[in-house]
Parts: sequence; structure tokens; C-alpha cells
Amino acid sequence: MKKTTLSLTAAALVLTGTAALAHGHMGKMKVDADGDGLITRTEMTAHADQMFTRMDANGDGVINAEDRAARRQAHFAKADTNGDGELSQAEMQAMHAERMEKREQRRAQRGERREARMAEHFERLDTDNSGGLSQAEMKAGHEARGERRGGERKARGGKRGHRGGMHMLRFADTNGDKTITRAEFDAAVADQFAKTDTDGDGQVTTAEMQARHKAMREAIRAERNAGSQ
Repeated sequence: MKKTTLSLTAAALVLTGTAALAHGHMGKMKVDADGDGLITRTEMTAHADQMFTRMDANGDGVINAEDRAARRQAHFAKADTNGDGELSQAEMQAMHAERMEKREQRRAQRGERREARMAEHFERLDTDNSGGLSQAEMKAGHEARGERRGGERKARGGKRGHRGGMHMLRFADTNGDKTITRAEFDAAVADQFAKTDTDGDGQVTTAEMQARHKAMREAIRAERNAGSQ
């Protein structure tokens, strides 16, 4: 049975708790419910419950390839507004229009986030708080960005993708049957939260998430190097 890429990618984000979690969002659902910049065990458990329910499209209590078929069927049924089992040209056009509208909404949201990041980036570069960037400040920022990107590429072994997430999914699938049960999912989420919450105070800070992300990248790199030998 082949795993569902979409579902597993979402599951990977839950299990790894990296970038999306650090920003307090995962998909359309907010993890940091009260917006205080901290993620408590209660918030993570509540979010994981929502996420598992969303990914388990057919409601059979596991995440596997059958959920993809259920999701496709649900999308078709939604588009087939007259329920005749076929999509007319008008229904196809309506589906396309809805998809484009959602795409524009996501694009607008990305634009807002991009502007916020640019403002933060400018503030970091403007080390003398003059309101403008000198050549020296621009050069320093460029060098720092090059070093950071080089480190990220090295950590990934020069490859892109969600290898970290897939690593954690192999961890979650404890019996190796290519299906993640609710028990496996909950156990993996609890384990990752505990490992990220290094001071054991029941809440995860941005610093703890960044440290966990770094440790996971190093572990994956070591595993990859061991496999190539």
C-alpha cells in the first residue's frame, strides 16, 4: 500500500514541528491558539487531533493511500453540483473559478507575509538604525545570507524536499506497514514535543523549535552518510 504524499507531508509537519509550527500555523489551522508565541502541550495535542481528522479523509482511523481516493471522491462530489456523476463544462468552469479564487487569496496572504519579512530583514541590515542601508551594511547582509544558505544546503546534502518529514514518518510508522494509526500518530507527536521541550516546562519556545530542527537535520545527515557507506 502506497502512502499518500499529501497526507504524509502534512503529517510530517505535525511530527517535526519545524518552520510551520514555529510560525504558529500549520495549513489552515493555528497551532499557537492564544498567539503568545509559545506552544503548549495542550495546544499541540488539540492541533494534532484536528490535523489527524483532516488527513484521515475516509474516517477509518488510519492515514494511508485510501485517504487520497476518498479526498478525490469528495472533491469530485463537490464539483458535481447536480449529482449526475459527471462534470459538465459549467461545473468545470465553476470549479476552476473557485480554485483560482483560493489561489489569489493564498497569493495575497503570501504577499502580506513577504512584506513583513522584508521589513524585518531591512531592520536587521540597518545596524545603525539610520533608516537607510549603506554599502557596508548591504555587503555584510549579503555575506551573512551566503553563509546561511551554504549551511542549509550542506545540512540537506545539496538536496531539496521534505526528507526530514519523511524521516519522522518512518519513525511514526512503528510496525512498517506504510500506514499511520492514530496511536502511532499520537505517540510520535508526544515524543517530538517532549524532545523539543528541552526544559520540560510543558511549552515550546521558538528557540527550542529551532534547536530541535537543527538536531533533526544533523541526525538525518548522519543517517544519509551511514547509508552511503
